[in-house]
Amino acid sequence: MKRFFTYLKTELKLSVRDMNMVIFAVIMPLVIFIILGIIYGTKPAYDGADYTFLEQSFGAVSAIAICASGLMGLPLAVSGLREMKILKRLRVTPVSPVFVLGVELSMYIVYCAVSLATLSVVALLWGVRLRGSLLAFLGSWALTMLSTQSIGMLAGDVAKDTKQASVIASILYFPMLIFSGTTLPIEVMPNAMQKIVSVFPLTQGLTIMKNTFLGISTGSTLLPICVMVGVAALCTILAVCFFRWESYLRDKLYVK
Repeated sequence: MKRFFTYLKTELKLSVRDMNMVIFAVIMPLVIFIILGIIYGTKPAYDGADYTFLEQSFGAVSAIAICASGLMGLPLAVSGLREMKILKRLRVTPVSPVFVLGVELSMYIVYCAVSLATLSVVALLWGVRLRGSLLAFLGSWALTMLSTQSIGMLAGDVAKDTKQASVIASILYFPMLIFSGTTLPIEVMPNAMQKIVSVFPLTQGLTIMKNTFLGISTGSTLLPICVMVGVAALCTILAVCFFRWESYLRDKLYVK
């Protein structure tokens, strides 16, 4: 366990120095929320609503960090460690793929947690308050985060190099960011589009996060929870199975 936290601390220091995730997972959601606060203030979400626009948007803005860390940060981090031969060096140490992936996953969980904490503090400036169950909201937040980040882990494993990981990350990140309800409300989309984006685990998670934050009951949440748990379990297992210490290209060059 000491080895785990030592490696995690080192990875966090290097990541913070790089600043990419600090900007996209922590600062960007905070800036967006502040802009929304300046524009909407304490206005209701719609005429007659008993909750404000900011309260309605809190779950969506907090999901930006989940999307950025899971679908942009993790794929590039895992493929980057392989391309820089760091994994090759770790291979001769008593660590397993589960250990390496666990550290990387934990690092981006920290980013998501910091983002959620800073958003919660800033939200108090506009009187935003949790209208539902804190436990239910944190549970939905954690499940959404794990299911999304498991996809990122798998993407980083199957990518041949950081260039391919960047392409895969972009293909995953932008559609989910735009169409999952994080930036564009699902309610304004055509019915056909709503059915398509409903397969995204982030869409399912964001819907539950929004409802648990506002204390809205929408019937059974068993199916969305099962979808997210299934995605998280499947992608995590596949990520461990497809884990490689060295790149395909480098292996081929060695054979030649």
